[in-house]
Amino acid sequence: MRILLTGASGFVGRHLHRALSDRGDDVLPIDLEPTATVYGGDALDYFRRDNTRFDLAIHCAAIVGGRASIDGSPLGVATNLALDAWYMRWLVRTGTPRAVYFSSSAAYPVALQQPGPVRKLHEDDISLAHMREPDASYGWAKLTGEKLATYAEAEGCRILLPRPFSGYGEDQDVCYPFPAFIQRARRRDDPFEIWGSGDSTRDWIHISDLVGATLALLDAGVTGPVNLGWGRATSFDDLAHTVCTAAGYQPAFKHRQDAPQGVHHRVSDPTRMLDHYTPRITLEEGVRRALDT
Repeated sequence: MRILLTGASGFVGRHLHRALSDRGDDVLPIDLEPTATVYGGDALDYFRRDNTRFDLAIHCAAIVGGRASIDGSPLGVATNLALDAWYMRWLVRTGTPRAVYFSSSAAYPVALQQPGPVRKLHEDDISLAHMREPDASYGWAKLTGEKLATYAEAEGCRILLPRPFSGYGEDQDVCYPFPAFIQRARRRDDPFEIWGSGDSTRDWIHISDLVGATLALLDAGVTGPVNLGWGRATSFDDLAHTVCTAAGYQPAFKHRQDAPQGVHHRVSDPTRMLDHYTPRITLEEGVRRALDT
C-alpha cells in the first residue's frame, strides 16, 4: 500500500516505519520537524497544503515528552489540537479511505483512575456524547481527536483508534519512566529514585507488541477505539524491583512525592485487542532486553 506516516522519527513512528517497510509498503514519513529520515517539511503545513490521496494514513505525530511535559507545558501539548484537526480535514479533502489516529489511555476519565481497587479501563468508559475530565491537556487533545475522527468517518474514511497504555522499549527517550529506570539501574543508583508513592500502577506493553497489534487490527479491518495493553497492573515499586533484580543489585528506594505522578491506576481491559492479537513480550523480557542493549 501507499501509506502516509506522521511522527515517523518518534518512538512509535519509527518502529511502525520499519515494520511497514519490512512488509513492502511504500511509506512517506513526515514529522513535526524535518530530519534526515523524514520528509523535509512540517506535518501541520503538509496537512494544510497537500492534496495527495494515499491508501492509508497513520497519524502518530504529537507534542509529548513524558509526565513532566504533560504537567509542565500544557499549552505546548495543546498544539496537538490543531495538528489533529488539520489531519482530519486532510483525510476528508484527499479522500483517503483508511486511517489510523493514535489516541491514548490519557483520554480516559481521571475519575476512573484513582486510589483503591484497580479498575480495568474498557473502551466504552469513554463517551464522546458525555465527555468526562481526561488527563490534562494531552488527554483533552486526544479525546477531541477521537471526536473529530467521527466527523471524518461520516465523510467516508474508516478510522482505527488505538489507545496505547504504557508503551516502552529499548530505544525510548529517557524522559519516560521505563528507560529512566533502566538508566538508574545501569548506573547502580542507590538510593533508586521513584517519582510518587511507588504504589500507583501502569499497564506496560512493549513497542513490538504495540506495533504488531496495530498492524493486526488494520489487517482485520477493525475501526473505532481499541486498547493496547496486557491488562496487567504493575506498580512503580514492582517495576523498580524487577529492573534492579535483573541488573543484579537491590538498592534502597527513594520516593519523590514532589515529582509529577499522574493518575494512580491506569490499566487496560484488552479484550478487543485480544480478538486479533496476543502480546508476546512480557515486562520481565522487556526489562532483560533493555538492560542487554
